Amino acid sequence: MIKSIAVDLHYFPNLEFFAAIAEAEELVFFPEEIYQRQSFFNRTQIRLANKVGTLSVPIQGRRPRVSQNKIKIDSSQNWVNIHLRGIQSAYGKAPFYEYYFPYFEKGFQKNHESLWALNWEMLTICLKLLGSSVKMCMHEKDQDQTWTKDIRGELMPSVPFSERDYYQPESYFQLFGLDFDPNLSILDLLFCEGPASKSIILKSVKKQ
Repeated sequence: MIKSIAVDLHYFPNLEFFAAIAEAEELVFFPEEIYQRQSFFNRTQIRLANKVGTLSVPIQGRRPRVSQNKIKIDSSQNWVNIHLRGIQSAYGKAPFYEYYFPYFEKGFQKNHESLWALNWEMLTICLKLLGSSVKMCMHEKDQDQTWTKDIRGELMPSVPFSERDYYQPESYFQLFGLDFDPNLSILDLLFCEGPASKSIILKSVKKQ
């Protein structure tokens, strides 16, 4: 049987996400699920010169009970330039920045109105750069269950990754400072380690 995992769609997912799906052959996403505030749906963490910083995509309104695929990005805010500058500031001197940044820049320049569409595009790019062959698909409400494992709602910012059974930090080269910051955005790993990123993720899968 194909190992299929039901999972939430995140904005530039952190390393715990990739450790959790490391053995998956298929990822199943749910665009009609209700948007949850204080989630990774619109935020990610990167390593800056003096701290770990958060990049958040602004969304229109704060209406309850809205499905994720109906969440619109608030384009009145200059968020794209802020995120691009943040990424450039954080990783402009990283070994693989010049190779990978153009992929993400092109994705940002599409000016997605939907946060779901933006996240889907960026995750697709990340998986491609990781050399992953995992299949991504969306599940509609009236479809039969196809997944063999369900981790929806588990990877939340409010609970430390150490309290879950997916990710055991594997240190790698990072810019700025001597202390290693675990579980940052996949951007941190890709820009710093390039083609070695996939093997580092596999080493970070928590042993059961």
